[in-house]
Amino acid sequence: MQDQHEGRRPYRGRRPSAARIRFLELLDSGMRSLEASREVGVNERTGRDWAKGIVKSKNRRYTFDGVLVWSVPDRPKPPREEKVISARFLSVEERIEIADLYRQGLSVRQIARRASRAPSTISRELRRNAHPGSGDYRPWAAQRRAARRRARPKPGRIAQNEQLRGEIAEGLRRRWSPEQISRRLRLQFPEQPEMHVTHETIYQALYVQGRGELRRELARCLRTGRAVRRPQRRPDERRSRFQSPMLMISERPAEVEDRAVPGHWEGDLILGARHQSAIATLVERSTRYVMLAHLPHGYAAEQVKDALVTTIAALPAHLRRSLTWDQGTEMGAHHLITMATDMPIYFCDPGSPWQRGSNENTNGLLRQYFPKGSDLTRHSPDDLAAVAAELNGRPRKTLGWATPAERLAALLHF
Repeated sequence: MQDQHEGRRPYRGRRPSAARIRFLELLDSGMRSLEASREVGVNERTGRDWAKGIVKSKNRRYTFDGVLVWSVPDRPKPPREEKVISARFLSVEERIEIADLYRQGLSVRQIARRASRAPSTISRELRRNAHPGSGDYRPWAAQRRAARRRARPKPGRIAQNEQLRGEIAEGLRRRWSPEQISRRLRLQFPEQPEMHVTHETIYQALYVQGRGELRRELARCLRTGRAVRRPQRRPDERRSRFQSPMLMISERPAEVEDRAVPGHWEGDLILGARHQSAIATLVERSTRYVMLAHLPHGYAAEQVKDALVTTIAALPAHLRRSLTWDQGTEMGAHHLITMATDMPIYFCDPGSPWQRGSNENTNGLLRQYFPKGSDLTRHSPDDLAAVAAELNGRPRKTLGWATPAERLAALLHF
C-alpha cells in the first residue's frame, strides 16, 4: 500500500499522534511549517523536527528509520529543590516538622520552641494554611497555599477599599500629610481595621508606578508639591545676626525646655520675593498653635514691633510667658516689645535654628501657602487668619493626633 505522505518514509515504531498526522497533511497541502505548527497547536521547533522526520523519545531523537541521531546518557534526575525566598518565610522542611509535632499533640508554644520560631508564627501558619474543610495541617498543601499568597502583584488595600480611598483623598485635599491622615484614621475608625493604613502605604499609592490607587493630581496636595521623592537637603544659611544687647537662650527658664508650661512662643519671619516682603510667624511651644502677623509695609524693626505687639496683645496674660527669636535685625526694637507686652524675648545662638525648632518646622509648612519667591504683600490679614486656622486644625503626631486648636481651647477654658 502506497504511503499517504508521498516522498516521506513510513515511521517505524509506535503510531504517530493525530496532531503529527494532521501537521504532515498541512505540509503536503503547501502550508509552511510555522503556520502548520500553529494550526495543530505545537511548538515551532517540534514542527520542524516532524518535518525532518525526527521524533523524540525520552532523551533520544530518532529518524523514521529508527537510526539514532542524538543521544544523552541516562542519568538520575536531580531531586527537586525548594526555592528559598527569605529566612523569614517558613520552608517546606519547617512545615514538615510543624506537621509532625502538631500530630503528636504538642501545643503551639512547644512547637515554636522546637522549631525555633515565634509562637505567633506557628499559630498564624496553622490558622492560615490548614485544610479549610477538615482542619488538618498538610505541609505540602500548606506550602502551595503560602506560595500562592505571596504571588505578586496584588491589589493594594487602598485600591480595594473605596471608603478608605475617599478618606485619604479628602485628607490630601485638606493638605494633611500622609502620616497625619494615617494616624487620624485610627482615631476616627478605631473598630475598623480595614480603614487603618500606614503613611508609607499612602506614599506608595501616590508615588510608585503601577500603584496609582489615588489620582495623580492628589500628589500636588503634598507640601513638597512633588510627584517623586527627593532626599532631604540642608537648610540655607541664615541672615546676618542681630548685634544689639539681648537676653540669650542660655538665660531662658528651664521650664521652657520640657514644654510642660504653656505660654512660651517661638518666632521668625518668612520672606517673599527678593526679600521685599515678609510675614511674622509665632508658634506656641506646647500646643504648636500658630499666629501670623501682617507686615504689609516691610519688616523694619519698628514695623515688626507694631505687628507683634498687636498680635501678642490678643493673648491672655498666662499665655504670654516668653518669646524666642533669632538674631535678625528686625528685632532691633525688642526691648519695646517687652515693655508693651510684658513678655521677655530670648535670642538664639548664631547659626542655630534648631534652638527654635517648632517655629522652623511651622515655617516649612507655611511655604505650602506662601511659596518662596512670591510676593507676600498681596495676602490680606483675612488670608493670614485663614491659613493659620487651617494649620491649627491639622492633627499633629506630637500632640497624640489632636489639633493645636483643640489644645489651645483646653488651655483657654482652664
